[in-house]
This record gives sequence, structure tokens and C-alpha cells, in this order.
Amino acid sequence: MGEFVRDPEHWLYRHAPGEWIRAALAELRRAEAAYKQRNAKGGLACAKRAAGMALNAALVVRPDEAWGRSYVDHLMALSNDASAPSQVRDACKVLLETHATGADIVTLRSPRSDERVLEAARDVMAHAYFLANRA
Repeated sequence: MGEFVRDPEHWLYRHAPGEWIRAALAELRRAEAAYKQRNAKGGLACAKRAAGMALNAALVVRPDEAWGRSYVDHLMALSNDASAPSQVRDACKVLLETHATGADIVTLRSPRSDERVLEAARDVMAHAYFLANRA
């Protein structure tokens, strides 16, 4: 990648890779706080956003149209990327397959299941950090 050029009007290039990582870390803290407050829906949404924001950092450095534009698109593409470590693919699947609680469905949750989602987000974020910073 050449030198980063900021474009405030572009969905991806409005932030530099390091800024996307910092935004992802802040979103992860919001996910952790939401789960502590027993807000599984908010925690899951923030965990997915955290992973997606970190993947934006990787996309700035290594554009890949197959990853799409949305955070969920990024996770879906990475979950099927044979070049990604299996742990990262599995983490993407955890984030994609975990469903928020709803009025029609009763979901049994535990601190362990909440931590599983948070750990999946952390795994994806670590991979994104690696991709954004490798030479």
C-alpha cells in the first residue's frame, strides 16, 4: 500500500488504519460494558461492530472487494477465507451465528456464552491488526 490518503467522504478512507483499530477497541469496551449490564443485544451488536471496524483497518491497507462494505459482509467473507487461520474463521462464525435475544425467542445465556462472543471479536480484531500492520 502507498501512503494513506484521507477522504472524509469515503466510508473506508475517512479513518487511517490506526484510527479504525482505536475505534474498534472503544467499541469492544462498549460491548463488554453492555454484557456486564446484561444487555446481550447491545453487547452482540457492539462486538460485531468492533470486529468490523478492525477489519476496516485491514481493508485500508489491503483492499479486497470480496469483503464488501458492511461489518457483517466483512465477517461473512472472512469466515469463508481459506487463507485466514481457522481460529479466525471460527470466530467470525461465532459472531455471525450468535443471535440477539428477541421477544419471540427465549435464549439461554450465561457469562460463558457472553465471553465467547467477546473472545471471538478479540480474535477477529487481532487478525485485523496483524493484516493492517504486516510489512
